[in-house]
Amino acid sequence: DHKPSLSPDGTKILFASNRDRNFDIYTINADGTNQTRLTTHVNPDNYPTWSHDGTKIAFTSWRDGNPQVYTMDADGTNQTNITNTPSYDMEPSWSPDGTKIAFSSDRDYNGEIYIMDIDGSNQKNITNTTNFDESDPSWSPDGTKIAITSIGEEMKIQIIELK
Repeated sequence: DHKPSLSPDGTKILFASNRDRNFDIYTINADGTNQTRLTTHVNPDNYPTWSHDGTKIAFTSWRDGNPQVYTMDADGTNQTNITNTPSYDMEPSWSPDGTKIAFSSDRDYNGEIYIMDIDGSNQKNITNTTNFDESDPSWSPDGTKIAITSIGEEMKIQIIELK
């Protein structure tokens, strides 16, 4: 099991697990009851994250042959590929106001951080580097900054200020 995430109201835990011999997305009540498998695809689904209001989940899926960012309703319905590229798009992170998703992508031949609207439109590279691989985006509570992992000669954490 990995990448656990507590729901905004604190009642459920969202996580990915390979307990059925393939990584899928699950929820479980915070008290350990009512485990529910939300995805059942033959290819791995992981990196799940809640929307700001707990009604949606963004996750990474390999079901299209390469990792893509998907969204679904909190009950597992309406699974939709929102990045739709031949590149590796993964590690989604919802903005605090629920209007954007940050994610990592290799579409520029190295790891970069992108942001997009929650329907996948307006995808924009916010790092634009050539000598580093950036990953693991995480929004600040006020939505004005994104913390990332940056790997070049050494690994470090960076803060990207959004304009």
